[in-house]
Amino acid sequence: MQAASSPLSARSILPSAKPRLIGNEIYRDSSYGSRHPLAIPRVSLTLDLIAALGWIEEGHYLDCAQAEVAQLRRFHDPDYLEALQRAERLGGLSVEDKERYRIGRDGNPIFKEVFARPATACGASLAAAQLVAESGIVFSPAGGTHHGRPDRASGFCYLNDPVLAILALLDRSVAPIFYLDIDAHHGDGVQDAFAEDPRVWTVSLHESGRWPHRPPAAAGGLEDRGGGQARNLPLPRGFNDSEMEFLLEAAVLPLIERVEPAALVLQCGVDGLADDPMSKLSLSNRGIWQAVAAVRGLAPRLIVLGGGGYNPWSLARAWAGIWGCLTGRAIPERLGERARALLEGVTWHHSWGRDPKTRWLEELADPPNRGPLSEAVRALPKAVLAP
Repeated sequence: MQAASSPLSARSILPSAKPRLIGNEIYRDSSYGSRHPLAIPRVSLTLDLIAALGWIEEGHYLDCAQAEVAQLRRFHDPDYLEALQRAERLGGLSVEDKERYRIGRDGNPIFKEVFARPATACGASLAAAQLVAESGIVFSPAGGTHHGRPDRASGFCYLNDPVLAILALLDRSVAPIFYLDIDAHHGDGVQDAFAEDPRVWTVSLHESGRWPHRPPAAAGGLEDRGGGQARNLPLPRGFNDSEMEFLLEAAVLPLIERVEPAALVLQCGVDGLADDPMSKLSLSNRGIWQAVAAVRGLAPRLIVLGGGGYNPWSLARAWAGIWGCLTGRAIPERLGERARALLEGVTWHHSWGRDPKTRWLEELADPPNRGPLSEAVRALPKAVLAP
């Protein structure tokens, strides 16, 4: 079986630079806490799986540095950054600071690397922007913290690395930029950051009614266009691979072609997978790979970021497959002994983790989840493409 492909791949204008993979060892031993959804191995497991597949060649991998405070201030308020550093240094904050900055509140715990870990993800995304300054492809699975606000934590996100990467590209006169977010949750922090900037388009495909969108609030709804350059595609429960293919063909790719971006930033949260406990969407990882393949060559610069994902086996397999897609690898029918042993060694303190599915341990690709197109999905392209 070959790597996922798209019927639109003939339109591509692929850059010639070798794709780069960015990571850091901070993620191997860092955790939001044993009871948090992000207690699972994610970035380290993904990188280990890619290595076990033999998909890291010389020159592919870059170990990133933590972003400097001065770089973070490009988007984040100094007082907030100081509070985040104080929380890491002291292991806690005053009640007043917790309430003001939402650190230690709303699922944003205080943990050992509460500043260093998100600052490292930002360092990776800033490095990605530098690497693609002229052209190229970079994948940073640690990135995609799209809910972060200038002055507070939000939705497990303390800092907003996609915003910082986009700003770094804009500082290099790279424009227009197209930000595409396929996480199950609305990319609200990025949309709001560029709501008044005509150089940046933000497009978010996310589950309808899922946090942070709560009806009757307009944020993330079909009619929410930010300052005019945003498009939102709220997806119904059960959203499948056929519906993803339809929206790519009928809505997303026509928008990209209309914009003709100088750079494309793709947030690849995989909590929309059927095997993820955090949403009610029903994608297979093939549906995710299809989206990556479809946009891979539509801009001379491509930054692919991680995002949500709360099943360690489905997340690592999906993100490893994204790297395979970006580097033109054939997806194996069955995993080799080294990759299987790696996945068999994973523990997940969730009811699903007590008896993992055999295919999570032995196969990289999910069975395709094709199905009918719902009326809600059929209606999206016309609304999204309307002036």
